[in-house]
Amino acid sequence: MADPLRVVSIGGGHGLSSLLTGLRPYARPQDDTCPLDITAVVTVTDDGGSSGRLRREFDVLPPGDIRNCMVALSEDADFLSQLFQYRFTTGRGLKGHSFGNLFLTALTHITGDFPDAVRKSAEVLKIAGRIYPSTAANVSLEAELADGRIVCGETNISRTKQRIRSIRLNPREVQPMRETLEAIENADLITLGPGSLFTSVIPNLLVNGIPEAISASPALKVYFMNLMSQPGETTGFRASDHVQSILDHSQDRLLDFVVVNSAPISAQMIEQYAERNSAPVEYDVERLGRLGLEVIEADLLHVRHKVRHSPEAVGAIAYELAIRARNTRLAKME
Repeated sequence: MADPLRVVSIGGGHGLSSLLTGLRPYARPQDDTCPLDITAVVTVTDDGGSSGRLRREFDVLPPGDIRNCMVALSEDADFLSQLFQYRFTTGRGLKGHSFGNLFLTALTHITGDFPDAVRKSAEVLKIAGRIYPSTAANVSLEAELADGRIVCGETNISRTKQRIRSIRLNPREVQPMRETLEAIENADLITLGPGSLFTSVIPNLLVNGIPEAISASPALKVYFMNLMSQPGETTGFRASDHVQSILDHSQDRLLDFVVVNSAPISAQMIEQYAERNSAPVEYDVERLGRLGLEVIEADLLHVRHKVRHSPEAVGAIAYELAIRARNTRLAKME
């Protein structure tokens, strides 16, 4: 246990940044616990809001999810959050943009390379870990719906009210970064989610070589299950349906664990979400077991105005699983 525990977290959106927020304290622990070496692999298919505008106008990869990960892993998260998440409310051409998105766009044009801009930003901000886009290619999403229609673009897919049959990248064949594959190969723990199933989690698994690298890695693989369904995208999905969709888009036996919430969600919040055609995800533990997964049930809730994962809860579970993975590996070496 002399070396840091290596965790690779794959996803996007607020779910990934919540997990990274929970992992950050373990990167530089104050006691004698083993530190974490954190790598985030982030989807780059966003085409809405500030990210979408910058993508179209400056031909850069969407910076929004990367920005959120930087804030989550920053030593001074409170100050950086205020700065990077600051959104201009006025100004011709500036209104709606966040400072962090503009920062990454400017640095991309200075360096000539988006991944290099992300690396240099991480050095400047002294974040606790590394952040890689899942691919450096300019990709978009296409979804085939249950009625056979094809919907293009992440924003349009998120708005659909139809069940999604499958999702793919355009162009189909894109390559991951070498550093991503190396991190996966050397990981003790690989996490997927939490986050939007079809627009934050699965897109990373459509990049050439990433699912194969995950499958071949000796790491433990865990999926943090969403708390609520997403209107249209996962309406009526049970936990096993989420897992099956991941496997259908990647490889069988890709996961070892699934983490589900055991805490009750208040009737008031359930009623509030029902107005948007969203409901708590049903955890069909028996079928998850038949899929070969070990189920971890825990109180994951952080509820204010929305139902969200508690960063502290998911971070603690990931840390314990990383220790378990390392101990298992060491035992096999004896």
